[in-house]
Amino acid sequence: MSRRRVVGPASHHPRYVVWELTLKCDLACRHCGSRAGLARAEELSLAECRDLVTQLADMGTQEITFIGGEAYLHPDWLAIIEATAQAGIRATMTTGARRLTAAVAQQAADAGLQAASVSIDGLQSTHDHLRAVPGSWHAAIAALQHIADAGMSPCTNTQINQLNLEELEALWGILKQAGVSAWQVQLTGPMGRAADQPEWLLQPWQMLELMPRLGAMAREAAGLGVLIHAANNLGYFGPYETDLRAEPFGSCGAGRYVLGIESNGDIKGCPSLPSAPYVGGNVREAPLAEIWNQRAELAFARNRTREDLWGFCKGCYYADVCKGGCSWTSHTLLGRPGNMPYCHHRALELKQAGRRERLVREQAAPGKPFDFGRFALIEEAWE
Repeated sequence: MSRRRVVGPASHHPRYVVWELTLKCDLACRHCGSRAGLARAEELSLAECRDLVTQLADMGTQEITFIGGEAYLHPDWLAIIEATAQAGIRATMTTGARRLTAAVAQQAADAGLQAASVSIDGLQSTHDHLRAVPGSWHAAIAALQHIADAGMSPCTNTQINQLNLEELEALWGILKQAGVSAWQVQLTGPMGRAADQPEWLLQPWQMLELMPRLGAMAREAAGLGVLIHAANNLGYFGPYETDLRAEPFGSCGAGRYVLGIESNGDIKGCPSLPSAPYVGGNVREAPLAEIWNQRAELAFARNRTREDLWGFCKGCYYADVCKGGCSWTSHTLLGRPGNMPYCHHRALELKQAGRRERLVREQAAPGKPFDFGRFALIEEAWE
């Protein structure tokens, strides 16, 4: 295998890439941030995808996670996975798995896919309600076995919200029996269709309940050789940080070591970020290295300091390390990054002072993919 050429500073290259192959989807999730369903106009061709894989390999990419919509609905998804594997890049997938049969899983493994994470958002009735398709839970659970039988690593991911908050321990019991190797937990963010359901979002003070429960499950999982890990939009510097992260949170990774690719070739620093404020260019118009190295939309997190923060985060003890936490969550809630309400340390500090924070929607989302509204953050006496 040829030696890779890393473009740009070694500390800032897209080591981990999340690539939306298509926005076409066979589910209709009520909390979908991209409002997936139909394919985008002018999605990348197979030749363009292969060229993009080559560019990513040249930039030192180590792993690509393919998403959608639903990645397996792209007509050339297996060829793109094969190109990724041949380039020496680890290929993985996140899927709703409605049609991830044993045959499809085997095809993916034969193409070079190494792991697949199935989205499971609660027990059967809750999951099927959130996914808006009856039977989607049974398909997702069955897919975990199909993935394992094909020789790939079966993983899961769950968005936590008010509908499934009380089901997490029961869900962990099911995932444990299913033999998952890893479970990523994250918060439902206020983007896309989820922005239309503000009552589903957790309140910041609920971190005080959630984090101890996740920490207890993570400790049990570690004893079984299973990894439960927190995504970047919850947690931070509380007593369960080391249970849920390999190392303490170290600020937003967007444009530092994470890259997001939309199916039409638009590039942004993180796949979760809303498109309008954060797309830095399109690979049909400029080389990927140029977009990564030169566009301000991808560089916003690289040189962020305490002075760029605001609200509670600006005066936080951990500000110089955390740098305001998850940019996606703070921007879609409050209109700009740098002040992240879903922080365990923050909730603990406020509770000690007899205070808590509450989010109230002030402006609805316009109804477009990756859109968001606006919330007010209200500090109040603890009840």
